[in-house]
Amino acid sequence: MTVEQNVLQPGGAAKHQQTFLNQLREITGINDIQVLQQALKDSNGNLELAVAFLTAKNAKVPQLEEATYYQTALPGNDRYISVGSQADTNVIDLTGDDKDDLQRAIALSLEESNRAFRETGITDEEQAISRVLEASIAENKASLKRTHPEVWSDSPNPYDRKRQDNCPVGLKNVGNTCWFSAVIQSLFNLLEFRRLVLNFNPPANAQDLPRNQKEHRNLPFMRELRYLFALLVGSKRKYVDPSRAVEILKDAFKSNDSQQQDVSEFTHKLLDWLEDAFQIKAEEERDGEKPKNPMVELFYGRFLAVGVLEGKKFENTEMFGQYPLQVNGFKDLHECLEAAMIEGEIESLHSENSAKSGQEHWFTELPPVLTFELSRFEFNQALGRPEKIHNKLEFPPILYLDRYMHKNREITRIKRDEIKRLKEYLTVLQQRLERYLSYGSGPKRFPLVDVLQYALEFASSKPVCTSPVDDLGASAPASSTLPPQLPPSTIEQQGPSSSDVPSTSPVQRSVIHKPFTQSRIPPDLPMHPAPRHITEEELSVLEGCLHRWRTEVENDTRDLQESISRIHRTIELMYSDKTMVQVPYRLHAVLVHEGQANAGHYWAYIYDHHQNRWMKYNDISVTKSTWEELERDSFGGYRNASAYCLMYINDKEQYLIQEEFNKETGQILVGMDTLPSDLRDYVKEDNKRFEKELEEWDAELAQKAQQEKLLSQIPRAPAPSPAPVQAGEPEYLEQPSRADISKHLKEDSVQAINKALAEQEDRGPEAIMDTAIKLEYTRLLKLAQEDPPPECDYRLRHAIVYFIQNQAPKKIIERTLLEQFGDHNLSFDERCRNIMKVAQAKLEMIKPDEVNMEEYERWHQDYRHFRETTMFLMVGLEFFQKKSYMEALLYLIYAYQNNKELLSKGPYRGHDEELISHYRRECLLKLNEHAAALFESGDDQEVNNGLIIMNELIVPCLPLLLVDEMEEKDIVAVEDMRNRWCSYLGQEMEPNLQEKLTDFLPKLLDCSTEIKGFNDPPKLPSYSTHELCERYARIMLSLSRTPADGR
Repeated sequence: MTVEQNVLQPGGAAKHQQTFLNQLREITGINDIQVLQQALKDSNGNLELAVAFLTAKNAKVPQLEEATYYQTALPGNDRYISVGSQADTNVIDLTGDDKDDLQRAIALSLEESNRAFRETGITDEEQAISRVLEASIAENKASLKRTHPEVWSDSPNPYDRKRQDNCPVGLKNVGNTCWFSAVIQSLFNLLEFRRLVLNFNPPANAQDLPRNQKEHRNLPFMRELRYLFALLVGSKRKYVDPSRAVEILKDAFKSNDSQQQDVSEFTHKLLDWLEDAFQIKAEEERDGEKPKNPMVELFYGRFLAVGVLEGKKFENTEMFGQYPLQVNGFKDLHECLEAAMIEGEIESLHSENSAKSGQEHWFTELPPVLTFELSRFEFNQALGRPEKIHNKLEFPPILYLDRYMHKNREITRIKRDEIKRLKEYLTVLQQRLERYLSYGSGPKRFPLVDVLQYALEFASSKPVCTSPVDDLGASAPASSTLPPQLPPSTIEQQGPSSSDVPSTSPVQRSVIHKPFTQSRIPPDLPMHPAPRHITEEELSVLEGCLHRWRTEVENDTRDLQESISRIHRTIELMYSDKTMVQVPYRLHAVLVHEGQANAGHYWAYIYDHHQNRWMKYNDISVTKSTWEELERDSFGGYRNASAYCLMYINDKEQYLIQEEFNKETGQILVGMDTLPSDLRDYVKEDNKRFEKELEEWDAELAQKAQQEKLLSQIPRAPAPSPAPVQAGEPEYLEQPSRADISKHLKEDSVQAINKALAEQEDRGPEAIMDTAIKLEYTRLLKLAQEDPPPECDYRLRHAIVYFIQNQAPKKIIERTLLEQFGDHNLSFDERCRNIMKVAQAKLEMIKPDEVNMEEYERWHQDYRHFRETTMFLMVGLEFFQKKSYMEALLYLIYAYQNNKELLSKGPYRGHDEELISHYRRECLLKLNEHAAALFESGDDQEVNNGLIIMNELIVPCLPLLLVDEMEEKDIVAVEDMRNRWCSYLGQEMEPNLQEKLTDFLPKLLDCSTEIKGFNDPPKLPSYSTHELCERYARIMLSLSRTPADGR
């Protein structure tokens, strides 16, 4: 790498040694540098063997291909992101004893590497990576053939892929490339970086055959990156395809054993490649001066390492790109940085005669773009694999780095000493406070204030002179009523015995405990224990002492708590003075990883500096977000999601995010105007192709519509005409057959008519109809106002009950009642027929402006929707109770979606959302368990059946659970399902199972909340109103869990 070569020429050997040592430290968790060096020496530089020596003495020697694989794929393999990766040779020598042997081994290793570098222009390490990547891309292509095509396929409707206004453009996931999208979008939204890439012109001599493989790789990649950035600027598509750039990368930094490293590895290599490309251009344009590389200027900084080793001081300047930070054991970013900047015992730095060793790091030059890599994994030696650290780690939107700058080191050291002193004092205070809050010498401890209060209550209780056992003798139950060996509470806990079952033979019944009646404590007994003998004088003295002691303890506790709070506040404000807030860095992007160490999904939160809001970039989905959502997904400790990479930018360097201006007009350049002419033409051509897709789609739809129109004009044989239906009559009144539901309404209408006739027998049909309608309305109003149990939902009995509860307009209710009494089924009787004719006549007299028929139809459509939702819910629950979870799931999904739409219009429009959500969630969990059990069986057919369940039922449903992030139980359920499958990653299994698991996991871990299409709704059976109410009541009564009804 050019930067590394320019820092210190003799540092090459030290660089490789320190890189391997950093890898071993992170993989094994061993910090003893001499142990690590010895393992590296014994393994002859083979990283896998070194890990084996340190973790398992009896590990087999791997084959050459396996060794190469581990050298490139193990977590932590990074050539320059580690702090000491470019340390001077002298610094490296200070940490080891056997210098001569080590240097000879390194020199021998480098001889081969340098020969390859001279011949090809790339290092031996990169050649090893390339070999692994060839296999990786081949495997990825094969896996894509095995994968269901709908996972990454585009919608056939191009309007679904059309960009809305100026919404940011997403990146298509072309096969486990979410890591690519997260990094590229983060860099693209750095406007200075975007300008550098867009305005990059390949060197003039690059038109000839590239001089080495580096140029052959880097320059084509730069060309594709420019095209990709140009599309992100001006495309009319909602998202674009990065396949050509990814193909050049060859999925280089994504392998099954190192997936969590994708972001840091890819960012490292991406900047490495870009630096090489810009270096070629810089060397061509230099005019006798040392060429400046814009990538180095933008992303690389320097720090000074000062320390003492065995009483000898050293000082060394080093260069860094991504700055690695350990997460485990720290609560926030400043704690991580403090730990990273100080190594070992630093007291020796300030004394002359100490033999302790340690070093401090001080930033001497910070890059405009500062990237922190959060090391969220550790090697589990028992399991022999890395595991992700899910601990919570907070980080601020504005990070002040003054305390880490070399120019402030004297004042920082003073403040660190002061903080150390305060923390020691704080520890003492906290220990004292703990003695007050957890008082006692036994296993159970209580606050001392409460202990004194309890003693005071005991002393003040009314004294009694009898034994607590003897005093109960008079009120104890007769011995014949209870078994002598069991108290009443034991009988309750045992539950009913066979003798409790009702039978015809006379048996003695067990006494049943009745709270607050026969077991009530006699009023003359004290509620608490009390002293038997205490004089007034003794009580007075004791009460005085206890009151005084309690007050003293309360004051002491309060003073300790206030002192602790003041010290915390002092520590928090230690670096808040003006001199320590001069180097502000603003959070620009957070790259989030969800999953385990071996598999997961990436997305990015990126700050829009011009709109002052956070945006979430999740592959093709780009949505507005908030700091609260970012905290929830990025801090960790809440789900399996946590930040893995933080990108801060210098808040004083406005050029990083400043828009481009037209030099002549002074106006801001936006969109296509920011592109060079060649890229503008490229984007225009792509937009023309997309517009052609839209035109072809429109033409296809027009052609289909024309064909349907022609088909509709073809005469057909007349079909049997159905029975005439009253105009405007609600459909649900005639389903499943005209007689079924109308019979139910007919009975209600006849009852109302008979009551009206009994009251006004001598009146005409119109007066009787008015009275009958009033009686029916009164009955339905009473039902609507009742609060029945969940199994009795009166809304299912009549639409009017539903309308009243949801405050439908009066005109809608009146017309619905007229429809009921104007039904043709009332023509069986002369009196009813006359009333039916009056109702029909009144319906015809209603003017269009009196009742809005569109609104009327909407209300009845909503009621049909409610009954349909009820049937989805009811059938789904019936299948669930039969343990037919696959059948139940589809019904419950549609029940939940329909119900959610109903509830959006009003709280009484649908059913209890919590109930539907619970059983939908339970279905998914049970199906997940079943699918996992099939996978564990190892049988090919059963494994395939299990994965079919996951791919066709579980995975499409996950966005439905994640889209409403307020539902905590759904999110937890999704995490449980994912964790179950991630747990297989470290287990021994057949290669074909490993292959299938690798194909499947990215789909399961995809955090996109974009809801994919489901099959058509399942067909519902036909139920009369009576059947519907009866079956609904039966299933609701049988549920073991019945939350309160949604109403």
